[in-house]
Amino acid sequence: MSDVETMNDELLLDIYRRANLVYQSDEKMRNLILSGSLQILYYSPRGQEILAAALMAALNADDYLVTTYRGIHDQLAKGIPSSDLWAEFAGKGNGTCKGKGGPMHITHPETGVMVTTGIVGSGMPIANGLALSSQLEGDGKVTVVCFGDAASNIGAFHESLNMAQIWKLPVVFVCQNNLYGEHTPVALSTGCDELIDRAPGYGIRAVQVNGNDAFAMYGAAKAAVDHARAGNGPTFIEAKTFRFFGHLLGDDSHYIPAEEMAAAKAADPIPAYRAALLDRQITEATLDAIDAQIAEEVEAASAHALASDYPDPAELRRDVFEKEIAA
Repeated sequence: MSDVETMNDELLLDIYRRANLVYQSDEKMRNLILSGSLQILYYSPRGQEILAAALMAALNADDYLVTTYRGIHDQLAKGIPSSDLWAEFAGKGNGTCKGKGGPMHITHPETGVMVTTGIVGSGMPIANGLALSSQLEGDGKVTVVCFGDAASNIGAFHESLNMAQIWKLPVVFVCQNNLYGEHTPVALSTGCDELIDRAPGYGIRAVQVNGNDAFAMYGAAKAAVDHARAGNGPTFIEAKTFRFFGHLLGDDSHYIPAEEMAAAKAADPIPAYRAALLDRQITEATLDAIDAQIAEEVEAASAHALASDYPDPAELRRDVFEKEIAA
């Protein structure tokens, strides 16, 4: 498994940039919503930035990603241009889906973000389909599908792991286990002690990892991706993490014990990773320069989204039927 000694500075800074982009985008998004400048449903990824950054750094640019409506961290870390993603979140006509998908359905095939699902657990069979396509076409691509802990209780989870293992599909199942399914702790909805305990029943390769540790997360992801790309089949990764805000913005997280939340925030993965890079002798000036560049990117993307136009009403009939129907 990869650690600080085996990851070069270029890779470490790549992960830092991806994580910082998620962090700053989230800060800006929440501020605009709370100020009334943006009126959307929003699911904050705060606390899960490092997980997504390290995971996506292990992929090739053209590898596929399937994620969920809580997946803005995955989408940004995979490489969707900030301006396009922000415009779609704002429902504008120049967004990734012409403003028709909104936060729940971000899609950007150019960067491999194939599907964002709005139904819990529904992304896993889709990921299998993408992986089967790659297997049949021999294109060498790996599909990663991200989902939450609650999705491991859905039938599609069990069916997908079983099928992927039987057919040795090039797919990586990543459970971002933030310990709460909406408002319910895992212990109240899941019978096994650890979600990884479910993997042996399907014979699938499985790894449990601290998703907030960039070195451990990258190592687990890289090994799984290499395993899949070599034709050896799927891996199930249970990545432990935590969310600092509620299931969606406006949820006060009252169901999370105060001491549990305090402990998670004290171990905030963003400053922890920055400290690790400084220990690696990467300079403060280098990190500050990345922070400043990302701040400019996020400011420009959010301003672009707010200034852009909503879709033309004629778009209601486009991309819906096989043949366009006149108004």
